[in-house]
Amino acid sequence: MALCGAIKADGGRCKVEAMPQAEWCWNHHPDYEEARRRRASKGGRRGGRGRPTTELHRLGKRFEELADQVLAGEVERGVGAVAGQLLNGARACIKDALDALPDEQLIERAEEALKRQRRSG
Repeated sequence: MALCGAIKADGGRCKVEAMPQAEWCWNHHPDYEEARRRRASKGGRRGGRGRPTTELHRLGKRFEELADQVLAGEVERGVGAVAGQLLNGARACIKDALDALPDEQLIERAEEALKRQRRSG
């Protein structure tokens, strides 16, 4: 197969295999520019792979530590209960943000489609 015909920003040629019946690879093909932009934007909003789930994992560990401290008598029961409620609130915020992502992305795509439609029509 042929190599991509694109010239990179540093002046070197792209060394990735070109797509079938195309001059460019997926990263340089002009027909996929919008899809690449959407993916890059999504990645920026998400904050990196697994970051929200990492945060949920961290909160889970905090719950376990808090429970151990309450059971060992290191933290007063009432203080532990309030701290647990606050941690649970943080967990709910992260979960709600994750649940809202698909809706936000759908709205963004609809707004982009309307802008393209207005420009072309």
